[in-house]
Amino acid sequence: MNAYLRILRTPRMGALLFASLIGRLPIGINGLAMILFLQQETGSFTVPGAVAGGLVLGTGVAAPLMGRLVDRLGAKVLVPIAVGHAAGILSLLGLGLAGAPAPALVAMAIVTGSLFPPNAPMLRGRYPALLRDAPELIPVAYALDSVLLELTFVTAPLLVALLVLVLGPPAALVLSAVLAITGTLMFVAFLPSELKGGEASPAGHGWLGALRSPAIQTLVLTMLPLGFGFGALEVALPAFGEAEGRVELGAILIAVWSLGSAIGGFTFGVRARRAPLADVHRRLTLAVPFSFALLLLATSPVAMLLLLIPAGLFIAPVIATRNELAQAAAPAGTKTEALTWPMTALVGGLSLGAASGGALIDASSWRAAVAAAVIAAALAALIALLRRASLRAVVVS
Repeated sequence: MNAYLRILRTPRMGALLFASLIGRLPIGINGLAMILFLQQETGSFTVPGAVAGGLVLGTGVAAPLMGRLVDRLGAKVLVPIAVGHAAGILSLLGLGLAGAPAPALVAMAIVTGSLFPPNAPMLRGRYPALLRDAPELIPVAYALDSVLLELTFVTAPLLVALLVLVLGPPAALVLSAVLAITGTLMFVAFLPSELKGGEASPAGHGWLGALRSPAIQTLVLTMLPLGFGFGALEVALPAFGEAEGRVELGAILIAVWSLGSAIGGFTFGVRARRAPLADVHRRLTLAVPFSFALLLLATSPVAMLLLLIPAGLFIAPVIATRNELAQAAAPAGTKTEALTWPMTALVGGLSLGAASGGALIDASSWRAAVAAAVIAAALAALIALLRRASLRAVVVS
């Protein structure tokens, strides 16, 4: 606990983490709010799942490009990107209310997702500089970052549930647009001036950039199926709520799942690391499919709520160790980009998982989507095991 307090007391760190939290809330709001909004408009989960998948697919595909822009040009590009993202969310709202066809909605979702500002990857790449006087806190910072990410997924669904009950799903989408701009403005304002600029890119990286690193390649390959599992569960939980006759239950279930992840991340951050980082990451990845499989045992809302805590425990630690490995493995001049590639794979998997999960639910039930999530997470664990040598080669300072 003392290590977390020390990080928050470090100049600028508390303010930057808060700004990052505000800027990341749309990640937790967009998918659920879009699913609830479009399900209300269309009466199906297939189209909402595809649109929610389009949002994360756009983010994933464009994230490395946004990372390269930040690496080259610095923080000055963040606000225009955030404004474009907010405009896209409002456009999706308008298209949905107008009854636009599914292809138009998915296309706009992809464009909107591609304009999500990479505030968090930029911050993660600057942890070593921000904590240069206390390098022992760098691993704790990555753990805290993953906890805050999960708190986003606790807070955001609750905000969605509240707004849906009081004002309806469109209000949640408007809030998302406002938060994207506000969080980015705060982040740029709080970032130290010496860290706002871009980095010189050494010759020889070519178009692959950070992907030249075998470790980054491994993280990409494992995060894709793991993201598929996350996406399938993100659609399965609202579907479980609808099957129980309580649409708002889906938001609560996602929040509890994220709370379990936050608990796991917080505990992981305060424990001393007794094994190499690569081995810790691999073991955590191996544990995820077993934790997801627990959800197949749910027979009531209470049972599902209880099972979601252990189902989330390993998520934040996996993300924390992934980010620390990516930062350490990044070729010079590609810090932000390197941190976006595993996220790209994760959100690309989320897109496929959300779309596939929606189709599986319409064809069968929420259990089919959960089963798909378990299989995908098991594939991620197998890849991590087979490519473990590439991660062990990473030198973590």
